[in-house]
Amino acid sequence: MRGKANGQSCRLRVGWSIAKWCLLSLVGLIGLMPSLYRGQAIAQGENGRSVPEWVTDIEKVFIRSEDCKQCHERHYEEWKGVREQTPDLKTFGRVDAALLHGTSLESPVFRTVLGLWKETNPTAEEQGRCLSCHVPAVTVFPQHTEKIMAQVMARKPGIEGIGCSACHLMNGIKKGLNSPPTFTLQPGNTLYGPYPNPEENLVHPAAQSEHFRGANYCASCHFDKVKDVAQKNLPGEILEGTVCQDCHMEPSTGSSTSRRGAMTRAIGRHWFRGVVVAGTMLKNRNVQAEWLPRIDVEVTKTGTVVEGVGVVKVGSLPHSFPDGDPVLKQFFLTVTAKDAAGKVLAEETKQFGLPYNKILRGPIPDPFIKGGNTRKVPFALTLPVGTAASAIEAVLTYALIPTPEPLVQEKYLATLGTDTERDEARQIIQEYTQRHFLTYRVKML
Repeated sequence: MRGKANGQSCRLRVGWSIAKWCLLSLVGLIGLMPSLYRGQAIAQGENGRSVPEWVTDIEKVFIRSEDCKQCHERHYEEWKGVREQTPDLKTFGRVDAALLHGTSLESPVFRTVLGLWKETNPTAEEQGRCLSCHVPAVTVFPQHTEKIMAQVMARKPGIEGIGCSACHLMNGIKKGLNSPPTFTLQPGNTLYGPYPNPEENLVHPAAQSEHFRGANYCASCHFDKVKDVAQKNLPGEILEGTVCQDCHMEPSTGSSTSRRGAMTRAIGRHWFRGVVVAGTMLKNRNVQAEWLPRIDVEVTKTGTVVEGVGVVKVGSLPHSFPDGDPVLKQFFLTVTAKDAAGKVLAEETKQFGLPYNKILRGPIPDPFIKGGNTRKVPFALTLPVGTAASAIEAVLTYALIPTPEPLVQEKYLATLGTDTERDEARQIIQEYTQRHFLTYRVKML
């Protein structure tokens, strides 16, 4: 009996030693936790996730898409980018607007642009405007904007950006003082969609919202595509009766849920493909003519000065190429005078787009190219004495983001922790500020 008691006592001492070691280790780990979470209460989330309480508060309203996957596996995998990746997406990858909504906070491009913009000292309100489309939850929880931005910059976003609930809690369109965006969310248990007779289920109430079959739903954030973000229908004869979802949510037939016996009807894919829908462009020459911009040149010549107007036109299709972020894009109209031998006599380039220190400061201006609009750009070229211009060339190019001021770029790169991160940021800046050809016109004199 004594030997047995000694064995139990030994085991108790060993167990107590292990417990003390675990406790000390836990204290040490807490001391080493990233500064991102210091001073914040930690809660236990789904699947054993340890998250700050403010994240838990957001996820009580904006449930994680992993939870939706239990019933909506097909749409989840499309949104996540793991289902039926098409050759277009695999080949073109970074094509404008082909990036998945599911990467709205994880994208290294977004993180780089956000980091550059933050170096221009935006206010808390301006930061909220920036995130309102990338993570609509900030419109309901504006007090957490800076925490979310800190997580993004630390490469550890703790909440979803554009997840299932971010779109399916939308139940209204309203123009504000600095609109867009123009969506309004209805926090609660009800999730909204396009069906007039949603199936009953034991998980959440469902209801129809008329906005899911309107262009104004997508234009809440993609506002550069339409003349009026409040209009439900697209103008123009070519796409009369068509809305954004018809092309960008590839039509299919089936069930919105994975439940056996669920109602089969028309459904839309949830990968939201962009300009890589090449088949539509190739088979419809009218769409090609309406999509791409065109230039006309009006010229008058007086002595050594060639004056004129470059007229940039986009057809009635409310969708302008290139895509990408409607706030960041830059356009360049270069007008060149050449002699009979093709020698450049004079050249002028005009840039259209906001620099980082003016982005989201006040109302958002219309982009240089917008569907259904015509822009007139005056120019004046002074020719060298004794020369004569034989032709005027007008070339339209674009870049997806502004070129940062050297000081802004230097300050942002200094915030990054490793040379690898700095090299990645430099590569993104170089690639996305490159000019790409759109169209041109030559006017013979």
